[in-house]
Amino acid sequence: MNYIILAWLFSLVYAESSPRLKFTVEEPTRFHFVKPEHYMTLYLQEGGDVLYVGGQSMIYMLTFTDKGVKDTQIPVPADENAKEACLSESQSQTECDNFITVMQKVSDTFVVCGTNAGTPKCWQLVNDTVLTDVANEQMTPSDISSPFPSQRSVSLSTDGSLYSALSAAGSQPGSIRRTFGSRKLLKTENKWLHNPQFVGAAMIPGSRKHKEEIYFFFSEFNKTAVVDEEPYRARIGRVCMVDEGGVKNMLADSWTTFLKARVMCGMGNIPRQYNNLRQAFALTAQERRMGIIYGLFSNAWDTTVVCAYSIEDIDKAFSTSKLKGYSNSLTGHRPGTCVLKNVTSSLNTKTLAVIKDHPEIEDVVRPVGEAPLSLPTDDHFTQTAADTVLAVNDEHYSVLYLGTEKGKVLKILHTIEEAFIISQYTLFHSEGPITAMAIDSQGGHLYVSQATEIQRLPLADCSRYGDTCRECVLSRDPYCGWDPAKKKCTPIPAGYNISTGAIFQSLDQSNTSVCGEATALKVHSTSPKEVVVDSDGPVLLPCPVRSYHATYGWEKDNCIKRYPCSITGGSCVLAPTPDLPLKEGVFRCMSLENGYKEEVVSYRLVFNGGPLPSSFASTLAPSLLLAAATLWLM
Repeated sequence: MNYIILAWLFSLVYAESSPRLKFTVEEPTRFHFVKPEHYMTLYLQEGGDVLYVGGQSMIYMLTFTDKGVKDTQIPVPADENAKEACLSESQSQTECDNFITVMQKVSDTFVVCGTNAGTPKCWQLVNDTVLTDVANEQMTPSDISSPFPSQRSVSLSTDGSLYSALSAAGSQPGSIRRTFGSRKLLKTENKWLHNPQFVGAAMIPGSRKHKEEIYFFFSEFNKTAVVDEEPYRARIGRVCMVDEGGVKNMLADSWTTFLKARVMCGMGNIPRQYNNLRQAFALTAQERRMGIIYGLFSNAWDTTVVCAYSIEDIDKAFSTSKLKGYSNSLTGHRPGTCVLKNVTSSLNTKTLAVIKDHPEIEDVVRPVGEAPLSLPTDDHFTQTAADTVLAVNDEHYSVLYLGTEKGKVLKILHTIEEAFIISQYTLFHSEGPITAMAIDSQGGHLYVSQATEIQRLPLADCSRYGDTCRECVLSRDPYCGWDPAKKKCTPIPAGYNISTGAIFQSLDQSNTSVCGEATALKVHSTSPKEVVVDSDGPVLLPCPVRSYHATYGWEKDNCIKRYPCSITGGSCVLAPTPDLPLKEGVFRCMSLENGYKEEVVSYRLVFNGGPLPSSFASTLAPSLLLAAATLWLM
């Protein structure tokens, strides 16, 4: 009996820490690269038909349909002279090629930049067919693209300008720049950043046009670290889009609005913190200082976690915190404030000196809930993307996608109370890491890549959840709801009206009462399948695990005896014990989730006194393995 209790408790813990559903995707909407692309850049215009993939000496233009993928490839080889020079000097010959690092549309110009074997170069992509050189006076490629793919660079195009952030490498200190467009080209001062490693950037809308900002996410060297402290700290830096630089003798070609803040990811003041920011994704609310930023962090042991940050909290910290190392009172416009051009031009040299010498605020940015999201710690996360979904209750919900080292994708509903793992997708045949993700909210798709292939996944993947209202509602997927008229789990239609609609959802908690069912335990019977075995042989009765948040067990002969199950892969296997040996009778596999009890499958076990019958349609050989048992019985 103790064995049963322990197994039941284990199943509860297992359920809470697992995705509720697990899917293996076999659909044909995938593209295979001719050669592995270990360094990859994705560009996707919201609602567009083409996914641009920058790889090694190649641009792939991919058009996905339900029937397959149409591809166009544009070769972009490195200059021969640059390649020869690189090979003669470089320790890594694999990087002496042209890796596409930047693909951005700036107004009507499609800018493409690559490493060009250590000598960065930029082009214009014209009519999706041909690359032409960009005149040198228009941009400086070395300010936009890193010379080698292992040196991270970040680019962002907005409002007719290109913003670029280059990570530090070797003798290059790293920088944040405005590198192309109609506005004045600006840069950070070298002393503002300490060996930065950039991982992302986002435009943050403002209540008024001149209040718009660019956030940059990075880790930088902590020059004050003690022996047992990690050498990096996570940061958020920001600049105003209306920034036009300083005066002739002070910050003439530099930002006058740059500020940075330390970002913490961990449990309150507990020493164990995650200081290495690996990636960031921002969900913003148009024209409001609201939204959320998801940061993917790691620690010295390479454990990965996700922390969420309120943009409203970040803005408040930048707007009210003291400047680090500055104790005097501030006069005039506060450093870092976004003001109109005619005001910035009147900044006096004293204020500019404060800006130049004090780029960091004192306040530390802490995550929502003061802790990382509660996610499986044995998954090593490599990529992140997110979306905001308008549910049937007229509330917005965040959906987070996480790619893992083993090629899985987790789909997560993030609410104020919890991070609920809706499902886990196995998309690829190999267990290689997810290398890139791009989300198209308007088009309704997520693009996920490994080094060898890329696949498209629908955001509203409702048909996988089952054929009943209960299964649909228990999924807690904001994209999906139960349509009682169509009797199916369906995507929420655009422009859905809560006052006239009749689609069922329950997102804040698993509540199937919206389906009109009673909350009491219910049992649905199945027809038992007869299984004949030798009395002294092994018995492997499989039961498919449909929900990993349900608890499973076996009942015999109308609940007189209860047997635990052993979760193996996607099956709950009957597990007899010395106290409960198997006897002939009917065994029913039961699942219990959210107060709803369901009979999944049942078997009538019959002991064979003689040779096994010849028909395997109704019998089971005693030496069958679980896989074979599942094949014959399910």
